[in-house]
Amino acid sequence: MRKIIHIDMDAFYASVELRERPELKHLPVVISSHHPRAVIAAASYPARAFGLRSAMPMSQARKLCPQVIVIEPHFDQYRAVSSQIHQIFQQHTHLIEPLSLDEAYLDVTENLQNIPSATEVAERIRADIFRLTGLTASAGVAPNKFLAKVASDWHKPNGICVIKPSQVQHFIQNLPLKKIPGVGKVTQEKLHSLKLETLGDLQKIEENTLIHHFGKYGKQLFLYAQGIDERPVEAERQRQQISNETTFDDDLTLQQCTSHWNQLIERVWQALVKKQLQARGVTVKLKLKNFQVLQHSKSFKQALSSQQDMIQVVQTLLSEMQIAEHLQFRLIGVELYQLAEAQQENQLSLW
Repeated sequence: MRKIIHIDMDAFYASVELRERPELKHLPVVISSHHPRAVIAAASYPARAFGLRSAMPMSQARKLCPQVIVIEPHFDQYRAVSSQIHQIFQQHTHLIEPLSLDEAYLDVTENLQNIPSATEVAERIRADIFRLTGLTASAGVAPNKFLAKVASDWHKPNGICVIKPSQVQHFIQNLPLKKIPGVGKVTQEKLHSLKLETLGDLQKIEENTLIHHFGKYGKQLFLYAQGIDERPVEAERQRQQISNETTFDDDLTLQQCTSHWNQLIERVWQALVKKQLQARGVTVKLKLKNFQVLQHSKSFKQALSSQQDMIQVVQTLLSEMQIAEHLQFRLIGVELYQLAEAQQENQLSLW
C-alpha cells in the first residue's frame, strides 16, 4: 500500500507578497498586472470571499469587489520560495512530482527519515515550510494521487486531511463529482444530465456505459469511483509544454496579429533552446472578444529543427482554421508540446 502526500501552498503568490505587506493581510488582494485586459493570477482568501478567483478578468473582478487591491506579480520571487520548499521535500523523499511552483506529489512509502507515519511526514513538512518561509501549506495524505489531491483541498487553508486505506470507500461515497481532478464544466453538465452527482452514484454505473458516454476518460471515472488510481509519482516528470501569449489593448483581426505571432514564436523558441529541449507539437490559441477560445494543434514524427519551421507550422495551423476576416481577438498564444531532451545530431527540416 502506497503512502502519497499532496502538498498545496495556500494562495501562494498572494501569500508571498503579503509577507512583505502584512497590513494588507485581511484585505481583498489579487496578483495581476495593471494591463487593461489583465486576468487574476492569484487571489487572497479575503478576495475569494467576494467571488474573485484565478483567471478571472480584472474588469469582472472590479465589478465584484471595487475595493480590490492589485499587486503586480514577481515570478522570480515565487520561484525562489518554491525552490526553498522543494529543498524541504528533498529531506524526506526523492519521489517528488512537481505540478507547479506551489503544488507537488510526494511518495513517502519509503522515506529518507524512516518515519512510519505518512501523516507525521506531512505535518513535519508543513511545519518546516512555515518555519523557513512564513507561509502555510495544506496537505492531503492518501493511498493514491487522486485521493491525496482531493484531500489537500478538504481543510484549506493551513489544514491536513488524511484518508486511510480503511476509510477510502466511506470518503468517496458522497464525494461530489466536481471534486474529481479533470472534471470540468462540460463533463459536470454531462454527468448531471445522467443524474450522477457523487462518486457513490458513479459506482452503480458499468464501465462500458461510462466509456460510451465519456470515451477513454470513462475508464478513469470508473476507477476513481472505486477509489483506484495506479498512477506513480513521477520524480523525473518532464515539462509538458512551453507557451507564451499576449493580450491586446484593442481587439485585432487575424491580419493585424501578424507581427505579434512572430514575437510570440521567437520568445517560445528561445525558451526551448535555452532549456536544451526539442518539440514535436505546436498549438495556436486565439481568444475572441467574448472570451471564446479557438485552438488548433499539429504534431510530427520528428522534432522541429528551427524557428523557421515553427513559423511555417503556425501559418499552416492558422490557415487550416479558416478564420473569418471580420473576427477580432483580444488574445493570441502559441505553445510547443511533446518535449524531449535536444538531440546532438542535426535534424531534418519538416518543410
